[in-house]
Amino acid sequence: MKAAVYTRYGPPDVVRVVDVPTPAPRDRELLVRVHATTVNRTDCGFRSGRPLPIRPVSGMARPRVRILGNEFAGRVEEVGRSVTRFATGDRVFGYDDRRWGAHAEDLTIGESASVAVIRQDLSYVQAAPGTEGAHYALANILRARIRAGQWVLVYGATGAIGSAAVQLMAQLGVHVTAVCDTAHLELVRGLGAERVIDRAARDFTRDEQRYDVVFDAVGKSTFFRCRRLLKPRGLYLSTDSGPYWQNLPLLLVTPLLPGRSVLFGFPHHDQAMINRFGDLMRSGRFRPVIDRTYPLPEIAEAYRYVETGQKIGSVVITITHQP
Repeated sequence: MKAAVYTRYGPPDVVRVVDVPTPAPRDRELLVRVHATTVNRTDCGFRSGRPLPIRPVSGMARPRVRILGNEFAGRVEEVGRSVTRFATGDRVFGYDDRRWGAHAEDLTIGESASVAVIRQDLSYVQAAPGTEGAHYALANILRARIRAGQWVLVYGATGAIGSAAVQLMAQLGVHVTAVCDTAHLELVRGLGAERVIDRAARDFTRDEQRYDVVFDAVGKSTFFRCRRLLKPRGLYLSTDSGPYWQNLPLLLVTPLLPGRSVLFGFPHHDQAMINRFGDLMRSGRFRPVIDRTYPLPEIAEAYRYVETGQKIGSVVITITHQP
């Protein structure tokens, strides 16, 4: 099978599409023929080995895995002899940030892992980006106990995490204010934001509204910049450690003090969560935003584009199989 392989850390060009053996499913595994996957910020970090604190997970001197890609959509080609939840021919999508392997024509995944049947009319391209950003967004929503009637500001509302967060919170009845660039104001309104701030026109931190939660979905702001936006017991959520890793000590210290505090939404995913996203996509209550698609042979170009920091939603990789 064809796969995007890397054996050392570095720029996008360290990834090469080559022939590798097709994996064989074990007793309780599925062999999935991948039709679509994504390149996201997590892939970029594991490929580059940066920031350095990622190395204990990605591999110290060299990559622990050779094929990246954590979200996928495809067709079940073969099932292990003990599999009962899926059958050959099922259209499935899922997420695997332990074994990875979605940047390839085929992958194996456990039948009890984070994989589910694609609901009805969704295409592989539509389903593939429905897990990575969404599960990070949901983790933060649950961690902060965000609920109907609250006021939440989402900074970076057009990224994979931010665009999912806006939609998921709008479904909960949250009053969402989204911050984005001028070109994407209508897009974000269409996702469910009640208010939209054009960051090119004004400094969002000078907004007069006070919020129960400020969610920095791209990790590019700070608690101290956003503190004035928060209500007296408000929460600052971020997807990143912040400049000089300041969010880590703040995460430990601020909850012990009266007033505003910093929280992280530690991600969790399982099959029930993937099914939940499948139901939301089928009903139209959640739709992953797709910026661009690239064929597998052009995956290095996809990496380069993602690393510009300009992507909107997700970048999808399509995989064409020879008959």
